Amino acid sequence: MNFTAPTVLALSALSATLAWSQNLPPANAPVQDMGRVEIKSNRDNDSEERRQSTAAKIVIGREELDRQGDSTLGEVLKRLPGITIQGAPGRGGPIRMRGLGSGYTQILLDGQRVPPGFSIESLTPEMVEKVEIMRAPTAETGARAIAGTINIVLREGQRTNPDDLKLGNAFEHGHRSDALNWVHHLKTEPLNGTFTLSAMNSWRPEDNSTLTDSDVQANGAMPAGSSHRARNTLSLGHREGMNANARLMWRGEEGKALILMPFVVYSEFSSAGHTDLSENKSINGISQALATDSSHAATLSRFVMTRLNGQWSQRFSADTRFEFKFGLGESHYKSVFNQTELGQSGLLNTLQESQAFKDLSQSWNGKLTQVLKNGHQMVSGVELEGVRRAEEAVAEVADDVSNMRARTQRWALYAQDEWALNPQWNAHAGVRYENILTEGHNEDGAKRNQSGVFTPLLHAVWKPLPDSRDQIRMSLTKSYKSPTLINLVAKTALSRETNSPTRPDRISNPGLKPELATGIDLAVERYLSEGGVLSANVFRRNISDLIRYVTSERYDTVWAPGQRRFVSSPQNVGNAITQGLELEAKFALSKAWADAPPVDIRSNLSFFHSKVLDVMGPDNRLDQQPNMTANMGADYRIRSLPLTLGGNVNINPDYSTRQTEQQWVYQGSKRVVDVYGLWKFNPSTALRMTLSNLVPRDYLTGTTYMGSGFAETARTNTRNWQTVQLRLEMKI
Repeated sequence: MNFTAPTVLALSALSATLAWSQNLPPANAPVQDMGRVEIKSNRDNDSEERRQSTAAKIVIGREELDRQGDSTLGEVLKRLPGITIQGAPGRGGPIRMRGLGSGYTQILLDGQRVPPGFSIESLTPEMVEKVEIMRAPTAETGARAIAGTINIVLREGQRTNPDDLKLGNAFEHGHRSDALNWVHHLKTEPLNGTFTLSAMNSWRPEDNSTLTDSDVQANGAMPAGSSHRARNTLSLGHREGMNANARLMWRGEEGKALILMPFVVYSEFSSAGHTDLSENKSINGISQALATDSSHAATLSRFVMTRLNGQWSQRFSADTRFEFKFGLGESHYKSVFNQTELGQSGLLNTLQESQAFKDLSQSWNGKLTQVLKNGHQMVSGVELEGVRRAEEAVAEVADDVSNMRARTQRWALYAQDEWALNPQWNAHAGVRYENILTEGHNEDGAKRNQSGVFTPLLHAVWKPLPDSRDQIRMSLTKSYKSPTLINLVAKTALSRETNSPTRPDRISNPGLKPELATGIDLAVERYLSEGGVLSANVFRRNISDLIRYVTSERYDTVWAPGQRRFVSSPQNVGNAITQGLELEAKFALSKAWADAPPVDIRSNLSFFHSKVLDVMGPDNRLDQQPNMTANMGADYRIRSLPLTLGGNVNINPDYSTRQTEQQWVYQGSKRVVDVYGLWKFNPSTALRMTLSNLVPRDYLTGTTYMGSGFAETARTNTRNWQTVQLRLEMKI
């Protein structure tokens, strides 16, 4: 392939730095007397960082990231309080906080917004130093976080640590996957840092079936009728990928420091599958002949992303520090889908679709931190961010060529102050203004959308006693969710099969307004020794101008004039309320029972309730928000053997959502059991066995539409299987 300038820049930074670091002589620093040194475990440090933060924050460090032997970062996050992963067990999907849908959770990478096309699934736990989960927004981290913010901090270098090498094999439904993870710590001066490489070769089977029942009332020239359609699809996907990133730090005199973080993702995916489709029809009470069809389908895709983030910091004095951050990125995606009809009924079509897009992104941030009198710490900053997308697509189902050119430009100003009112009270107040412009061209012509949002933010912590490990947190915030580029200017996407309410066409809407939310959070926390914590958190968000995809019946479409088409488009549908309770308990069992075995308990339980005020109930909740989520996990260190056993149970009950007066969505329950065993041969070598999705259950989803004399329900059953993983872990 031909690498473009940002690709070459990121790869060159990785390779050149590694080569230079290997040739530098070790520094002969004199031995110094450090006096009394206190050593804390990682869990103590993570717990202390959480306790000292004025804004509510959960910190997940290296110990927790490594605990279960997960293959992706998403598998780690699904066990945390209030976080769910959308989709079938083991298949990954969008990250959700507090049961809120895509776009409500802000994802940061080393404190900067992730670039277009980035997925948490592309990160392995070995690439990450820690994960910070912030339940309420701050002026510095950004207000596009109605549900909260997840900040992923990439691995930091430790000169005293050996390299980590992990080799693994996984088996799912008779198919094998391989993975390699290598973490290299640079051991030279003046450069400090780490290099991480992850490579994978995976096979993944798919097996799903969809049953669709339709009823049509007589309407003019439209006769009454009903149909029952059964669709079964089997496929096998193959993915080959490589992710590489580095975190390189140079420290100079007078508090100067430069950090470079190049990041490269390369992934190729291919899939081959077979579909069988049958349909029974009845028109005016007369049964028609059974129609059947089948097809072969193949998909080929490639995704490449390169990113270079950087940070320059300098102290002007003991009380004043300036930070400048930048990010330059480029991503390319190309896919081709081919479907070959094997029958003659016309239920399935022979078609070819292709899509290719290129995203260019950049961000520039400046921040000034000043420590003032009376313990005040002022932070102020400015942010600039831009994204450009060029997309080309050919869809034979529409017999048309459709291209898109679009750009998003954002700028923000913010200021915040954090201070100690007295030994019992700490406060954190800030304001932020963001302005977002999106404009582009597609087959419908030029589209433009601009919005500005002002968000005040206030946090406080109260300790009953100055030295108490008990505390109460309070937050009152404004936050928002902006329409995405796809919502605003995406090209029309036509249904690959017969158009219907559950298989609609999709169009964009350039007139969308951002969703605004006023939020309150209240938490009670007790911190235990050895990193333990007990907490209860309640929250509420009042949301205005809620965005939701709405399906309507249209005859005036440009691509099929005069024909009855069901079209889905994003719309501002009104106001909504969401609230919940999040409980968490982490502790060593010996703290509750003196003679208990060495078992660590990890558990959380969350309850959610929401209501879209402009949609009739029942079940008029926010999209895909369950009533509750629960996790129960434990780790047992066997004293007589170098063996640790552990596991986790993740529970999400089923629920139905009424999206509009005519639309309902059903989400099936998920109960996922993961267990592991870790045998340490010596301090530098261990063997891990992980059983994921130990008791697999079929995953059920469904959609229903009732309106305009038309009723249709589609129910999909997705199979999933247990995954067995063996991994050799070495320090070299």
